[in-house]
Amino acid sequence: MHRRRLIALLGGAIALPCVAAEQQKAMPVIGFLGTSSENAGFLHPFREGLSEIGYVEGDNVAMEYRVAYFHYDQFPALVAELIRRKVDVIVTTNGTTPALAAKNATSTIPIVFTFVSDPVGIGLVASLARPGGNVTGFSNIAVGLAPKQMELISEVVPQVDAIAVLVNPTNPAAELLIRDTQSAAQEKGLKLTVLKASTAEEIDAAFASLVQLQVGALVVDPDGFFNSRRAQLLALASRHAVPTVYPRRHYVAAGGLISYGAVETAIPRQAGVYTGRILKGARPADLPVQQPTKFELVINLRTAQALGLTIPPLILARADEVIE
Repeated sequence: MHRRRLIALLGGAIALPCVAAEQQKAMPVIGFLGTSSENAGFLHPFREGLSEIGYVEGDNVAMEYRVAYFHYDQFPALVAELIRRKVDVIVTTNGTTPALAAKNATSTIPIVFTFVSDPVGIGLVASLARPGGNVTGFSNIAVGLAPKQMELISEVVPQVDAIAVLVNPTNPAAELLIRDTQSAAQEKGLKLTVLKASTAEEIDAAFASLVQLQVGALVVDPDGFFNSRRAQLLALASRHAVPTVYPRRHYVAAGGLISYGAVETAIPRQAGVYTGRILKGARPADLPVQQPTKFELVINLRTAQALGLTIPPLILARADEVIE
């Protein structure tokens, strides 16, 4: 009797670690793949979206974070780490490059991308309504905003006949944005110069070229690298007195002239909802790629005054926010 009880107790002691391991493994893991360290604004609403579906980080779901800090060549290795970790879903932010890296690395792990300009054009999904495969997510349709940005430049700086667009050549969506901007400039009868920069030094060189080429205005690509260098961009635009259109509001809040782009605050929360639905069994192929439905125009009147510009009353009336 004693021997049987001892064996039972030992068997229980041996089984306990196995049960614990199984319980730990049962907790789903989300792999987070990003470009920059500026993720606080993304993660808080993302977690809110997850909680709407019933998932709380550290309670019933775990997160693995991998960030490349704009070293784009590191993405394949970072994705490989997440795959070895056996994550259940990969969430990408900061645009096109991490999303493509994830798609190229796995065709089985579900992927939710965010802030991708043209997911169909770059081959992430088959279509917006029917993504197909293991990938879905959220577009900020930044490429399609070029016609509106050209219109704004023409109205705010009516005397301009030559403009430039600043793009990051390492972004796979750069060529799409260039073609879109060239077409929009042609329609407005504007000469377009394409400037490329993927380092802080190349940004300095690009602005030096603006002066030499006597370009009258600048459009900044919504690439995440430029977002990380916005203080440099704003300082150079001010120093060289170049009227500049930016893709996001916070450029203008920090002293930029004008911005026009999607209201992006809802995307992280919606990405959390999609991720939670996938963890509960939904297939990415059945979740349509979402596009923003609201766009905002923000104008900084102090900067306009410093540049000697008068913002037309019709544009002021259309603005969602005017900073005085």
